[in-house]
Amino acid sequence: MGVIGLDHVQLAIPAGGEDRARAFFAGLLGMVEVPKPANLSPAGCWFTGGGAALHIGIDPDFRPATKAHPAFLVDNLADLRARLAGAGCPIREDKPVEGYARFFTEDPFGNRIELMQRV
Repeated sequence: MGVIGLDHVQLAIPAGGEDRARAFFAGLLGMVEVPKPANLSPAGCWFTGGGAALHIGIDPDFRPATKAHPAFLVDNLADLRARLAGAGCPIREDKPVEGYARFFTEDPFGNRIELMQRV
């Protein structure tokens, strides 16, 4: 018995940030917003894309995650880099990882996000 998979990753944002989260995760990254279960708080939002699930939750004491981060696999890193740069998002290179092209950015709240493509 042990871990058999990853269900979702949760990132925190400040109260009232859902529209900016939607603009970034759906608008720029191309994820799809999915409904949250009715029995959960209406605050926050959920996204999915390529088998990845991301839950955005509201934290009243929000501080951005500047080290811990999700790493999303993408199918066209160059296009995504250009789209993010065009929207004014930071692009940060890092040490190479064999088998991947990658870079870091951040969401509108300062949470670190890694984007990777297998090469």
